[in-house]
Parts: sequence; C-alpha cells; structure tokens
Amino acid sequence: MAETIDFELVSPERLLLAKPVEMVVVPGTEGDLGILPRHAPLIATVRPGIIAIFAGGKVAERIFVAGGVAEVTGDRCTVLAERAMPLADLDRAAVDRKLKEDREAANAAEVAIGEAMLAALDNPSYH
Repeated sequence: MAETIDFELVSPERLLLAKPVEMVVVPGTEGDLGILPRHAPLIATVRPGIIAIFAGGKVAERIFVAGGVAEVTGDRCTVLAERAMPLADLDRAAVDRKLKEDREAANAAEVAIGEAMLAALDNPSYH
C-alpha cells in the first residue's frame, strides 16, 4: 500500500473533506504545490483554481477553490478555503452569467474567481 498524507479541506462553515491521500496538488499563488507524504513544512496562500487529489497513481477528485491558505506538515496538508466545490458541480452558464455581472460591477476579486472557474472547466489540470 502506498504511503499517504492526511488531507483536510476546510471552509469557513465546516470541514468539507478529511481523508488520507497519496498526493494532493494545491494551486498556490506562486505556482502549483505537489504535496506528498513527509513534505517539508510550509504555509502558502492559495489562488483560485483546482485542487487535484490523487489515489491509485491518478487524479481521483478535482475540487475548485476560490482561494485561501494551505498549511503543510510532514504528515498533514490542510487547506482553509474561502469557497470550495467539486469541479463537476460548476455550471458554465451560471459562471458566465455571474462573471458578466461581476465585470459590470467592476468586482475585480470575483472576476478573477470567475475567470479561474472558466479556465478550470476548459482545461482541468492533472488528467
């Protein structure tokens, strides 16, 4: 059995996911962070994008996060996400509508999240 690292995804409201994983890739503001068991400790900011959770040597789950903070220790990776949802739950028409509204309202933070959602739908990383 492959070595694992405990992964937790937490939103302001609740714990969304907690389970051992082979690897998790987190979209850091300075680039993607591939987190494996025994990773060096770190704290990093998270940009809007996809968290890829690996099992059996391939991506088992993709979760869109709107940003947040990641904390890594040798045996745990915790992501405190502003918002999170499975990539499969994103509705392109709803994202397009909200992005149009956010652009008209000049809401730069929400525009960045909407653009990241569209990019995630068009190009899900780590196949």
